[in-house]
Amino acid sequence: MAHLPITYWDYIKVEPLLALQSGLERDDDALSNDEVLFITVHQIDELWFKLILRELVMIRDCFARSPVPEQSLASAVRGIRRTSKLLQNVAQHFELMETMTTRDYLAFRDKLSPASGFQSAQMREIEILMGLEVGQRVAMGHESSYLDALRHPDGSASPALLRVQARLKDEATLKRTIGEWLHRTPIQGSGPDAPDDQQVVEGFIEEYLEAHQRQQAAQIDGAKVQALNSDDADRLRRRFEDESASARRFLTAADHPEAMRPRISRIRAAIVFIESYRELPLLAWPREVLDGIVALEQAFLIFRQRHARMVERVIGRRTGTGGSAGVDYLDQTALRYRVFGDVWAVRTVLLRRDALPPVRRAELYDFAGGR
Repeated sequence: MAHLPITYWDYIKVEPLLALQSGLERDDDALSNDEVLFITVHQIDELWFKLILRELVMIRDCFARSPVPEQSLASAVRGIRRTSKLLQNVAQHFELMETMTTRDYLAFRDKLSPASGFQSAQMREIEILMGLEVGQRVAMGHESSYLDALRHPDGSASPALLRVQARLKDEATLKRTIGEWLHRTPIQGSGPDAPDDQQVVEGFIEEYLEAHQRQQAAQIDGAKVQALNSDDADRLRRRFEDESASARRFLTAADHPEAMRPRISRIRAAIVFIESYRELPLLAWPREVLDGIVALEQAFLIFRQRHARMVERVIGRRTGTGGSAGVDYLDQTALRYRVFGDVWAVRTVLLRRDALPPVRRAELYDFAGGR
């Protein structure tokens, strides 16, 4: 059935869209250009957040499948890269905000109180969907839970609160589904269902740690030549030895309760395996996934850091409109809100290609071998 002719302005709702920048007034003619800029930028941010959520759901759903079809990894990587670009676009908006002087912003800032960007439900949804845990959250300053800030002033449930509560009920986060996918990664040709898989994984880890120690020993010898004196040489030796001990703690998951160690250790070994042997055909796309995840979280961290510097530049370190510590709160989120810590931490223990242990059953990682 043919549809009726349509116009550009009807398709993207231009007139309703342009009527949404009035803030607390009937229309935006009563506002300064700075206030309209402030409103418009934040509305655009929320639209970017909407797209980010759609991409994250698609990526999460891809990795929630068991097994994850090899051909779907390209779509997942494309979604991860698009999400990174979206976050970069949001961060660029801070340059526009910085065209306001402190006095420009103070002229309408009191209208916002006690509203705060902390009340962006979609931002909270993004954090939840990625896998940020409740214990990692930085308190805004006065609320008993970050959810309290999403209530109406009279304490009743708002659409923002209901949106975030609905997201919390869905426990399939990106971190969890990618962790499940990594846990199924064949390591030295062995999958988690194989009867001797734990021995194979532990054997790979020991081989890898021995290679790591050899590499560290060579670096210690090189450091001795560069040392200024015996104390300096001892300091460098201890530093490299600490790195070796840290690599063992990481790969054996000694930083987790004993019951969790086999699972966490296997996931970490899988990340190392994918990163180390990425030239194997069936590991090429998984490695792109890991690299994309790092780029995605990096874009999110840069967004947070850029936000803090914009706020500090425009209003200094005064208390936020919602009662938060302002810049101090934003700086803390940039430091603490890491989701994919293991994917980052692996970079510290990776080896040169020529120092790696040999791959067992390499034929299983060819396209004909399947995964």
